[in-house]
This record gives sequence, C-alpha cells and structure tokens, in this order.
Amino acid sequence: MDITLSIDAMGGDHGPHVTVPAALKALAEDDQLNIVLVGLEDAIQAELKAHKSSISPRLRVHHATEVVLMDESPQSALKNKKDSSMRVAINLVKSGEANACVSAGNTGALMATARFVLKTLAGIDRPAIASALPSEDGSTYMLDLGANADCTPEQLLQFAVMGAMLVSCVEHKANPTVGLLNIGSEDIKGNEVVKAAGELLRDSHLNFYGNIEGDDIFKGTVDLVVCDGFVGNVSLKTTEGLAHMMGKFLTQEFKKNWLTKLMALGAMPVLKAFKKRLDPRLYNGASFLGLRGIVVKSHGGADAVAFHHAILVALEEARSGVLRRITEQLEIEHIKPEPHQAISAEAVTETL
Repeated sequence: MDITLSIDAMGGDHGPHVTVPAALKALAEDDQLNIVLVGLEDAIQAELKAHKSSISPRLRVHHATEVVLMDESPQSALKNKKDSSMRVAINLVKSGEANACVSAGNTGALMATARFVLKTLAGIDRPAIASALPSEDGSTYMLDLGANADCTPEQLLQFAVMGAMLVSCVEHKANPTVGLLNIGSEDIKGNEVVKAAGELLRDSHLNFYGNIEGDDIFKGTVDLVVCDGFVGNVSLKTTEGLAHMMGKFLTQEFKKNWLTKLMALGAMPVLKAFKKRLDPRLYNGASFLGLRGIVVKSHGGADAVAFHHAILVALEEARSGVLRRITEQLEIEHIKPEPHQAISAEAVTETL
C-alpha cells in the first residue's frame, strides 16, 4: 500500500540538516513510501545535494515561503504565516495529497494549525497528544501529554477511545488494556473528574483495567494510560529529568578513580545495551489524536535517528487505518458530536 507523507522540512532546531537525511533513510527502507519535503526549496535542495540525492518519482519538494519559529506564539503562526512549511504540510493532508504529516516544529503552533486546518473528528471535543514510553514489557502508550490541562470526564473517555485504537492499530493488539491514572487503585480515590471518568470507562466497550498509579506506567501494567494533559505532561517531564539524572550519576560513579574506570570498561557491553533500550530517540514521535488527519510531532531537538522514528510512526498510523478505527469505536461507544459550530483562529488558540 503506497503511503505519502508530507514533511515539514524546516521545523525543529536543525531543519533540513535533520529532516532531509531522515526522510532519505525512510525512503530507502520502504519502496511503498512517497515523501513531500515542504519548505524553502533552496535549503532543501542544498541538503539533498549534500547527501548526493535529488528529487525523484517518490521524493518531491513543495516550496513554502515562510518558517514558523520555535518560540513563535500559536496565534502569530496561525494568523500571520499562512504559507509556512508547517501549514503547507498540513494543507497537503487536508487536500488528500498526503496521508500524514510529520513536523518537529513549535508544538503549540503545530497543534493550533492542525486543529484549525483539519478540524476534529465527529464526537471529539479536543485533540490529545499521545506517545509511547518505555516499560518493562516493551512500551506503554500515554495521553494526554500536554494539549489539555483541564478535562471533563467525557473528554477522558474520548482520549481512551482514541488511544486504545492507536495501540490496537500500531501495536497490533486486538483488545489493549486501558488504565486511568489516579492516586490509588480503589474506585473511591481521585478527584470528582477522575472518579466520573472511571464510571464512564467501566460502562464502555473498552478493555478497562481500572485505576492505576504512577509506577504502573513503567511496569507495563496496561497498554494505555489515560490522564489529563496537566498530569501527563508533568509525568513525562519528571521521567525525562529522572532519566537524565540517573545517566549523569552513573557516569560520575564510573569516572571516580582508575578502578571504577576499569570496571566501566568491563561493563561497557551491558551499559551500551542499557542505553539502547532506553534511547529516547527510539520513542520519538507523538501523535495528535482526534483530528481529521494524521499529524505526528517530533521533538524539536531531534537528530536524524529520532526524526526517522517519527516518520515511521506516521507511516504505521497511515498504513494501519487509525482514523477509521477511531471513528468506528466512537460510534460503538455512542459518542455523538456536538452541534456543529464554525471554529475561528481565535477560538483555537484560546484553548491551548
């Protein structure tokens, strides 16, 4: 099945120096993949030349005259940069020229633009950010990771439906388990929103495991962890900080004296295997779920290895039919859309 991805080639801290080689690697690995590199044509062509490559039937360049800066406000990006590489890449998804979009650009601007251009699926109030995290059993998916600081019980149910279908499609699990992040496993624990969300999940057709606690995320207790964006983002950043601290402490201990340095040499194979297992680049690529199109966000500081993985995430989502599965499950859960209202740029950015 041929899949076309639009790549925001200018997004992130490194732009074409990362996005172009990552795209070339993905193309070399999959002969059914087509890529559109969106951005400043001269910069993209220069990078292609540096890698001794050029446009081809499976690789083309779509010129865009503007670039969204990493510190630019969502309001400015949405209103003032209608020909940015980010927006044009998303427009290609809307028009059907691309099956999915990948960008390492400004998260707020990307979410605002994607929501304004693509709109949300029927029955979904707000998009959510989902990603895989390492766990004892491989990986655990989690959402929302920062798009929605305050959520209703109904929105948490929507997140659960979207996340469960993502896991089902991407990980090929027929009936993934869903856990609701809480301060205890008992049904009576948590605030009123979480307790009400638990009742909705217990009445749903999802494979609801029940409440889980923070340590369950990395135990792999469930396939999907559901929470609001405030809790999810704090959990994610805490995890990143802990991993950085552990790596720093380990390095310091091995460098203490000649004996520990010698021990480090003997332990090198284990250390390399450990580092590879927890390599954050292999978990790069967060999905913006709930939109009428597939958008995958790469970390802004991603290198070519990490951005390549984000491309693979978008490719698998497009190929496995995530949007169709989400829509079908929303119907099964009888989650109905609210009466349609036109959404303005101001309304989009105010919710971020």
